[in-house]
Amino acid sequence: MTNSPLKRTMTRRGVLGGAVAVMAAAGGGTAWALDRFVIEHAEVSAASSQWATASGTPQATLNAATASGTTVSVTQHTSGSGSNLVTYYVAELGLGQGTDLRAAFAKDTFGENIIQYTSAMAQANGARWAINGDYYGFRDTGIVIRNGVAFRDKGARGGLLMQRDGTLRLYDETATNATQLVADGAWQTLSFGPGIVNGGKAVSGIDDVEVDTNVGNHSIQGTQPRTGIGMVSANRLVAVVADGRAAGYSRGVTMTEFAAIFVGLGAQVAYNLDGGGSSVMYYEGALVNNPLGKGSERGTSDILYVG
Repeated sequence: MTNSPLKRTMTRRGVLGGAVAVMAAAGGGTAWALDRFVIEHAEVSAASSQWATASGTPQATLNAATASGTTVSVTQHTSGSGSNLVTYYVAELGLGQGTDLRAAFAKDTFGENIIQYTSAMAQANGARWAINGDYYGFRDTGIVIRNGVAFRDKGARGGLLMQRDGTLRLYDETATNATQLVADGAWQTLSFGPGIVNGGKAVSGIDDVEVDTNVGNHSIQGTQPRTGIGMVSANRLVAVVADGRAAGYSRGVTMTEFAAIFVGLGAQVAYNLDGGGSSVMYYEGALVNNPLGKGSERGTSDILYVG
């Protein structure tokens, strides 16, 4: 494995849509498919006002406070060679407090099929660093709590819970509810998965797990580009974006290989987020990684970031 200084270069091309655009062209029950997977359905506009109301602090002030309380270090790593080459990026985050890791929605709106580039969301929120989130807007299930506010309460899968005290843990969405989680100090919940590290060890059987088998969001098995986040200790987090599907640059990683990266970083808990063309890390005004080896982003519904 080698580490190299981060090169802050970025190219932008392509159009928003990605996988959801494929849905529109799939034929069959087009009216239903377009409504469910393509047409925007806004449920909460100006979502950041919800967060400001909940905290009693304007959004700009919250972001300024975050900027003064965190440290961010980003490094590039490679392993293997030739067709087996893997390129991935590690962000080590030192939070002043758990609430320094914030979330934002595409177009500042909560709802289904509302998408924006990760970089655009980051810039709109004054982020110093960001990764794509769980693409909650592609599904209508899961518990969605962002910045301490509950937006959806439809438990369906294994989720990731981040508390206000800066700790992360895996949890069963179907065994609780959003109201109780917020009352107990939930700051962020993520609903994708699976959980890949628990108790400092890789979770067994993760290469056989499927998360959502609906059309357009099939198996997460195999060698893929991936995004994930984990906790080394309270307020000390690590995030990894592994590029893939790019011959000669990065083949991507299996879920077990992804878990091994986090274990090697000392993570006690780690969770897989949306991957494929959605996998993006942004830092200091530019893309860090090279999505699909093409340098272009795919629209997604949400980010995690620090100011």
